[in-house]
Amino acid sequence: MNKKEVAEIKKQFCAEHCTIDRICSCYVDGEKNIRATMKEAFLSLPEEEVFKYFNIFKKALSGHLGKNLLNLEFPREEEAAGGKMDFLLRLRDSQLSNDYLVNEFYQKVIENYFCPGNYYIILIHGTYDTPGKSSDGREMFDASEEVYEYILGCICPVKLSKAGLAYQPQENRVENRIRDWVVEEPLHGFLFPAFNDRQADLHGMLYNARKAEELQPDFIQGMFGCPVQLSAESQKDAFHTLIADVLGEGAGYAEVAEIHEHLEELAAEAQDSPAPVMLSQEDVRRLFEECGVPEEKMEAFEQRYAAAVGTGTLTLQNIACSRRFRIETPDVKIEVAPDRLDLVEAMYINGKECLVITVNDRVEVDGMNVRTIGRNG
Repeated sequence: MNKKEVAEIKKQFCAEHCTIDRICSCYVDGEKNIRATMKEAFLSLPEEEVFKYFNIFKKALSGHLGKNLLNLEFPREEEAAGGKMDFLLRLRDSQLSNDYLVNEFYQKVIENYFCPGNYYIILIHGTYDTPGKSSDGREMFDASEEVYEYILGCICPVKLSKAGLAYQPQENRVENRIRDWVVEEPLHGFLFPAFNDRQADLHGMLYNARKAEELQPDFIQGMFGCPVQLSAESQKDAFHTLIADVLGEGAGYAEVAEIHEHLEELAAEAQDSPAPVMLSQEDVRRLFEECGVPEEKMEAFEQRYAAAVGTGTLTLQNIACSRRFRIETPDVKIEVAPDRLDLVEAMYINGKECLVITVNDRVEVDGMNVRTIGRNG
């Protein structure tokens, strides 16, 4: 799924365009015991609850594609009878009316999901009558092209509200506030099937983790059977390891800066791309070669890539320094805009290795404008 497709589904989570017909939920305590369950026609819920659920569902599809919002594909064996994708399909096709399947879903989550505290599992079913589009991209609601039937699941932590004082109008006084258990924003969520090319794609799903570094790959594998790529932070670490392994001990600042400058150019070109840009092993090899990495250092590239990254791909947006390029020594830290790495050069001065920074307009020291050496004469 790309940005536009994710946004199109999120638009359904409002009173005006609601496509949800049924909601099921399960409250699980810290001991993995089911304490309460609920199954209702979604729009039969009180209006205030409906709007709060809408916010939860939107959060379950929020984030950055390729970072904490992942497109996952099912292995073929999971699509066969008895596989994990087959189970999700039967759950969707039941429209959540089969209590046995819904309860089995809860048990699968409880068995595979790690959470030291209480949490709330939410599962919804919806049917989206996908409107056609005219040649200028406008939606034509009277020309439906596809019916997209889906389930969306959320796992929300449930935490005790903070202690404090509150005004009690009945008593007309401020006193200790009663603490209660509050359902927070979802930590994880999924949409099945994927909504690719504005239609159902049973071979894939969209998975969300609120924090990219907390994907819970064991949960994804155990619950859905889908292979998981490295997290955003792990991809960056793996890419740095690959650079160090390929360039070797003689890696210089100029070589590393050249690779990152080239990455920033690719990221700038892909800025308006609706889908994350994936770099294969061959793409990364080409990147290194274009940056002038010597041929002798590229001889064992495939083995070094496999050792650092594995068999997967890297997401361009995860390994590019989109905000700041950081240069550190034991005593000094420098941050440079990625598109201005040309302002920092490595030089030998008086027999010492130095980083020389070109000053264009002004210099600030602790927030105060100061004159440069040249201005002092």
